[in-house]
Amino acid sequence: MFGILIVAYYFTGKPFDTSQPLNYATSNVISAIVYGSRFQYSDPQFKEMVKRTNENIKISGSPSIQIYNMFPWLGCWLKDYKLIMKNREQNLKEIKELVDNLEETLNPEETRGLIDSFLIRKKNIETVGDEDTLFHEQNLIITVSNLFAAGTDTTSTTLRWCLLLMAKYPQVQDHVQEEIDRVIGGRQPLVEDRKNLPYTDAVIHETQRLANIVPMSLPHTTSCDVKFQGFIIKKGTCVFPLLTSVLRDESQWESPHTFNPAHFLDEQGRFIKKDAFMPFSAGRRVCLGESLARMELFLFFTSLMQHFRFTPPPGVSEDQLDLTPAVGLTLSPSPHKLCAVSRASHMYS
Repeated sequence: MFGILIVAYYFTGKPFDTSQPLNYATSNVISAIVYGSRFQYSDPQFKEMVKRTNENIKISGSPSIQIYNMFPWLGCWLKDYKLIMKNREQNLKEIKELVDNLEETLNPEETRGLIDSFLIRKKNIETVGDEDTLFHEQNLIITVSNLFAAGTDTTSTTLRWCLLLMAKYPQVQDHVQEEIDRVIGGRQPLVEDRKNLPYTDAVIHETQRLANIVPMSLPHTTSCDVKFQGFIIKKGTCVFPLLTSVLRDESQWESPHTFNPAHFLDEQGRFIKKDAFMPFSAGRRVCLGESLARMELFLFFTSLMQHFRFTPPPGVSEDQLDLTPAVGLTLSPSPHKLCAVSRASHMYS
């Protein structure tokens, strides 16, 4: 948490690209859970792993990869596909090195993170000679890779949308900061503060709804035959839940195509839940990290709003800030820069 605040202070109000510091901050949350420790922001191995992960997510939404998905046999001729495979293999290699280092210093009496827990279970199973198990090295490395990728991009992308929208709609930012100053003051925000910050919570939810960063979710498979709107979908069919159809449903939202935090507030200004709020996918296999992501979004956003005022760069008006998303597996903001102006004088008033 403090890392991203230090980075923002470093720029002292000068325009900067929010993507890198937010990527590093969210990646370190996952790293702390998985490895049991954080990386330094200047660590070249960490920076390259984040870079390769983000590059793969961006390329995965490219036209050539969509062609590959339809005609996999073309993969060996597609430059983007070969780059994705190269990045993936390098990340898996480095994850294995990190896992090996943790295994060498493993102490069953002191679990540092997910990898330690996995390795301890793996050794216990090996002791009893059970060969039919999912606790093997390949599964561990792939699991860590998936957690690192998923935990880096989606949360940091949503936070980038949050900050961009605050800079574009300063009156909303005013309201958020007034609420934070009144309820929290200068102390560090806590997850428990969410219930007392209904407007701030509504802004985060509305950002997730409007940003719609994974519009087609991820592929699911039907576990049985399903009858849907007169059609029979056979068991084992690959389906894509179209989240856009719900998050932008005109029958569910007063102004589905505009940024309107009031979508999540009642007439008394209290936060209200909406059944049509489904940014974490649908069905039984919703996002595994939903609870972690919700916590991260609240704590990061609240802390950043508490410490900084986000504005467009000099010479750029709020109206000129572009909300057109960049193409990728997830929809991130188009390249842009913002200014983070310290609010230190307001924190203890």
